[in-house]
Amino acid sequence: MTDVCFRADFASAGQWVAGRSWAYPDGGPVNPDDDKLDHLVADPAYARGGTFRATRRADGLWDTGLLTTEGSDEDFQARTGDRLETRVRLPAETGAWPAVWTWRDGDQEIDVFEYHPDNPDLLELSNHVRSAHRYLRDDAVRPGGWIDLAVEFGARSVVWSLNGTVVFADRRGVGRHWSAHLIVNLSVCAGRYHPPPDPEVTEMSFEVASLTVHRPAGA
Repeated sequence: MTDVCFRADFASAGQWVAGRSWAYPDGGPVNPDDDKLDHLVADPAYARGGTFRATRRADGLWDTGLLTTEGSDEDFQARTGDRLETRVRLPAETGAWPAVWTWRDGDQEIDVFEYHPDNPDLLELSNHVRSAHRYLRDDAVRPGGWIDLAVEFGARSVVWSLNGTVVFADRRGVGRHWSAHLIVNLSVCAGRYHPPPDPEVTEMSFEVASLTVHRPAGA
């Protein structure tokens, strides 16, 4: 048995902080060393409605939306044994780099997913805590498509599901005492690993319709 311990309300200032994260140098707003054109903004139009947006700036960077539970009043952290479920609409524009992931104190990163439309049928699933990953190709994954993802943060294995089917069990896990904050954001590729946006593109987005975390009853 599990209980819902977190249900995302992206408009809630108590749940989420907008436009800054210690996963970026000095909390942001830029992160060029990670091949990102991001310029994080706190403007609610870029994330608070559940649609994460990026718009081109005159200086070549992109204003981008990011929300994190780190530093919020509720300070929610996922824990070992939790299951995160989310429904997202993938972006279509080349250069878009959406992700749902975890972070705490410089690491503790589990990537629920990363996506790049130049690899239109591929999701990147990664456990950076204990070095495991899978590049998943699936017909359900496509630019502009909706997918349902779930991740179980197991002590001995992190398990990913896509549209209700288990697609990767890493057999590495996160350990018994793991915990981390949540991050949802849309980055923009600078071109080192994936192509940057086409010159005529000035805006891109991806949507998160729901995000919940379930915890074993009594935990």
